[in-house]
Amino acid sequence: MASTTKSPARRRPAADRRPVAGGPGAAHAVGPLVRAVLGDPPVPVVFWDGTAAGPATGPGTIEVASPEALRHLLWAPGELGAGRAFVTGALEVHGDLFEVLRALRPCAPRLGRVVTTVPAALRVAGRLGLLGRRPGAPAEEATVGRRRHSRRRDAAAVTHHYDVGNDFYRLVLGPSMTYSCARFPTGAETLEAAQAAKHELVCRKLGLDRRPGLRLLDVGCGWGSMGLHAARHHGARVVGITLSGPQVALARRRVAEAGLGDAVEIRRQDYRELAGERFDAVSSVGMFEHVGRARAASYFAVLRSLLGEQGRLLNHAISSVGGSAPGRRTFTHRYIFPDGELADVAEVVAAMEAAGFEVRDVESLREHYVTTLRAWLANLADRWDEAVELVGSVRARAWRLYMTTSAVGFDDGGLAVHQVLGVVPAATGASGMPRTRAGWEAGPGPPAV
Repeated sequence: MASTTKSPARRRPAADRRPVAGGPGAAHAVGPLVRAVLGDPPVPVVFWDGTAAGPATGPGTIEVASPEALRHLLWAPGELGAGRAFVTGALEVHGDLFEVLRALRPCAPRLGRVVTTVPAALRVAGRLGLLGRRPGAPAEEATVGRRRHSRRRDAAAVTHHYDVGNDFYRLVLGPSMTYSCARFPTGAETLEAAQAAKHELVCRKLGLDRRPGLRLLDVGCGWGSMGLHAARHHGARVVGITLSGPQVALARRRVAEAGLGDAVEIRRQDYRELAGERFDAVSSVGMFEHVGRARAASYFAVLRSLLGEQGRLLNHAISSVGGSAPGRRTFTHRYIFPDGELADVAEVVAAMEAAGFEVRDVESLREHYVTTLRAWLANLADRWDEAVELVGSVRARAWRLYMTTSAVGFDDGGLAVHQVLGVVPAATGASGMPRTRAGWEAGPGPPAV
């Protein structure tokens, strides 16, 4: 995606454009630091005084628009410092950000070792006067409390992630208002049609197409799109829960506008508060990343307790080999997704089985998420000025960087997304499941909504 922001170079004070005193220019003076971070730069790097390093051409150009970018990297080595430099405009990328980040992927392990492994970097920092003042963190960084995955901290994390504003999410996600991986069966679908195809696949895997009136719990229901689809096309009776107040307000309005108030109930509720209810099926789409790997067993135990014999659960979640939990000093934790954790899909299967589910199907949609993210990024680019007006330049740039790095991760296989389908067998062992996947792949499916 081409750069959509005005270059900070056009707004730099004249003092920042002067060559470094006592040397031929910033590129020469900062050379040891650049090599520490990037090795041999795979893309051109242009500094605030117009000097450059790296190859003459590439998929894009990195502009170190101000010495403040280097100060961020030195005081917060790793992705957090790089992220701060980018969101504040001290570091800019011109050209295709996706391709530039893909070219830089091998350089990522070097970021956190700038100061500790390269003494020359400290000498450069001293010459440039970068060590005397710690740059402040933008106000948009998250503060969520101490006790990880307590109900209060989970609510704060969800507030930071989702309460950016319904208007901003509508701008990025489009009319489907669905913040999870879409499904592009042919690759030619619009984003809205692909999200409808994903919802339909989930409904059929859960068996909602068997007969009207089945009761569905949609955990982490977002703005209600999954529940609306299930009720509209399969006659399901739906309870959707989320911790986000703005999501609840908009989801309830969408339900009312669709005339489905008798079929879809939206609640502001924690999954740990569910008790004494019975459902035929549970969808958990884009929710499990908020649960935490340490709570996976209790999460699936709660969902199991809500289902009777032959009840089904579909867990749709981002995963990574070996799992990962972003630390407190990562860009993702501070700006986008506090406390978000990714499990290995094998851990998900094991936890579901331990809770009493028979796992019947595992499907990866990894490549589909690349296409989904590129569509969201295109929406953001097309309405960039409006996005900045809604949430400010720091947050808009943070989301642009987050979605692009995520697209690179799904593209190269560092990230994946899996749908894991489980069922509660009857005492006799009967599952009620179709004999093959054709049982949920068959049929034309409903039109896009």
